[in-house]
Amino acid sequence: MSHAPRQASTSKPTDRRIARRPYAPLPRQPAHPGGSIRLPSYLQNALLNEHIIQKTFIDGPAGKLETILAEPTSGHARGIAVVAHPHPLYGGTMNNKVVHTLFKSFLELGFIAIKFNFRGVEQSEGELNSGDNTSAGEVDDVLAVAETAKIRFAERFDKPVPLLLAGFSFGGAVQAYAAQRLKPQTVVMVAPAVQRLKAPPIIQPDVKHRQGVAPRVLIIHGDRDDVVALTSVLEWAAPQELPIVVIPGAEHFFHRRLHILKHVVIDACRP
Repeated sequence: MSHAPRQASTSKPTDRRIARRPYAPLPRQPAHPGGSIRLPSYLQNALLNEHIIQKTFIDGPAGKLETILAEPTSGHARGIAVVAHPHPLYGGTMNNKVVHTLFKSFLELGFIAIKFNFRGVEQSEGELNSGDNTSAGEVDDVLAVAETAKIRFAERFDKPVPLLLAGFSFGGAVQAYAAQRLKPQTVVMVAPAVQRLKAPPIIQPDVKHRQGVAPRVLIIHGDRDDVVALTSVLEWAAPQELPIVVIPGAEHFFHRRLHILKHVVIDACRP
């Protein structure tokens, strides 16, 4: 019995590896010495999908400052919260996970939340701070961001615009300087490097007991912080009669303690 010759297939082979992967994997993020994370944009949108979030650039004294701004979509905003990041020489950016936790917390509390990169960091213009114990340029950056935001959103508030300053590590000490000139209603400092930057007191002795004059100050620290010693913050806070919230088991970057940090901030800053 004769058989017809088999015809060669003209169809292209199927790439089974592609067929088995119906979705793209999350991009691998490099480890960051400053504890920073960079989420894909679609994940950031999922986390902040109840708010209006935008990336913008604010004119600073040394050039454009890369800024992320988010505002509530419903209700009356309580104020403006400006968050400052850790020292750039040690990998600090506005994508730091502690900074992002503060940013989200203030947004949940009803603030217009702002985080930004200091001069020379990522897409911000200007020269990077090359000194470990200096902060004059970064203080000016905070002033520029806060004043620009106050002007932009002034119509939403009764004057003066309610302002909250927050910062982590280097950024916390920077906010102590900025508070002298901006006169915020609230200051939130997380593991602030107050001794290294010789931060000034936020509460002046002659006004600490005058109601409505001094800002509300929240200081949070970890008992296992080996970057900024808890004792140095206690010595800075004691003359101002400022309490410190100490989180047991937390080191400088609050690994596995961010949820506690968030709860402390939200509970302390509720209206």
